[in-house]
Formats: sequence, structure tokens, C-alpha cells
Amino acid sequence: MTIKPVRKAVLPVAGLGTRFLPATKAMPKEMLTVVDKPLIQYAVEEALEAGIEQIIFVTGRNKGALEDHFDISYELEQTMAARGKSLEAIEGTRMKPGSPVYIRQQEPLGLGHAVWCAREIVGDEPFAVLLPDELMVGTPGFIAQMVEAYNSVGGNVIGALEVAESETDKYGIISPGNVDGRLTEVTALVEKPKRGSAPSNLMIPGRYILQPEVMRILERQETGAGGEIQLTDAMAQLIGTQPFHGFTFDGARYDCGDKAGYIQANLALALQREDIGPAVRSFAETLLR
Repeated sequence: MTIKPVRKAVLPVAGLGTRFLPATKAMPKEMLTVVDKPLIQYAVEEALEAGIEQIIFVTGRNKGALEDHFDISYELEQTMAARGKSLEAIEGTRMKPGSPVYIRQQEPLGLGHAVWCAREIVGDEPFAVLLPDELMVGTPGFIAQMVEAYNSVGGNVIGALEVAESETDKYGIISPGNVDGRLTEVTALVEKPKRGSAPSNLMIPGRYILQPEVMRILERQETGAGGEIQLTDAMAQLIGTQPFHGFTFDGARYDCGDKAGYIQANLALALQREDIGPAVRSFAETLLR
């Protein structure tokens, strides 16, 4: 079995971010910062760490700030240099020419449709999908962990994360087969099972490595839950035709599409910082008392 390397990543970033209004009225939700870095940059850095060579952003209207963030800013860089300030803080925002590709999803027809919009750039290669709302903090990052597993088993590898049994009705859940360490064979995918009926407590937290055949399925434009083209439905059709595994993340997950999760991410990452951690911890302790 020849396992092709994962060189491309799709980042669906066309959502309107209505849960964070009014903050996201004029600013992409992916530009919301956790401490001092936008969510989108965490996702890009996670992909690049895993050896991804090309980032494909699937955008929508009013997302120009994303393109600007990963572009050269002559005025800023010249001003900082003239003042003797280090450019280290913005190093992660400069991407190699040709590495970022921007594609429009013209209608909000679902995650599956957003991924399908990248089909011409993905071509006949395996590719990763990262949802920037899901902030994954680990060493190495989640996609790097998944790529290592993929290089052993091939096929499709989706992220997995253990949640409490009482939480399984909120997520897509993996129906498990054989388990080998953190790798779990996927026999089926169940979307938001009724409480008490979940086949496992492994949810899918917005990280995927998929074979290009999923694009052929998405091509049919079949709608599922909410009248949208669902990526989960397309992935389910690959099970049994190709190797399909879940890989359990060794790290922390923050749901930054949720206000409470977003605040938790800011607090957790701020506490880990040497420069501001002690001050934040002292303030938090005082506040909680």
C-alpha cells in the first residue's frame, strides 16, 4: 500500500460568526484573538508544524482581514525596524509565496460544501481539514500527531477526543471497532446520538485527514441535517471502502466557537505565559475569592 504524503490543508473560514456579534459584525470570527494571536494563526501554525505545504482558505465576503493578516505589511515592518523593534512577533504571519490559496464559498451550504469548494486545488491527493474554531493545544500539535498515525495506516484518519457520556448527544460520535493505543477503527459515524445511545464517548473535534475520493461524494451535493451538505455524511460513505481510523488527541481542546470556551482558552493560555501568567493568576485568584 502506497501512502501519499499529506501536503495540503483546507481551512473553512466562510462562517458569519453570529454567536459572537457584535464583535464579528465587521471582523472575521477567525481573527478573534486568544491572548495576542488570532484563532486562524493557531490553526495555520498547527498545519505548518505537521509538514503541510499549502494552506487553502475557503472564505466568504468580508473576510479580507484574513488575507491581510498573512500578507506582508510594509508600513508596519518599516516602522518597527526604524524604531529598533524586533519583527519576531509577526514572523508567523508571513507565509511563503504560493502557499496560501483563497477560494470563495459563495453560499453557506454547509461544511461539506466548503470542503468541496477546494476540490480543484486539492486534486488527487490526501488532505487535512482544520476547523479554526476548535483550538487544540498540544506538543506536538494535533495534526502533527494525526499525520504520524496516518503515515502508518493510510486511508482516512479523523480526530477523536474523549468526552463525558452525558455530553455525547452534542457531537458527532465514532462507532468503534478494533483499538490499538490511540488509534480506533471507525465502523460508523453517528451524528448527535440520543443521550444513552452513543456507541462510544469519542467525539470528532474538527480535525481530519481525508482521501480525495470524499470529493467525488461531495460532488453529488446531497443535503443532510439542516438542509446542508454535511462532511460527516460523505465521510460515512468511505467507511468500508478505505481504511478509516480515529486518533485520540493527547492535549487540550477549547471550543472557541462558544463564548465560554473562548474565555476559557484565553485564561488557560494566558496562565501558561511567562510574561503575563503570574499577573493573570494573581488577578484570577483575587477575583474568585
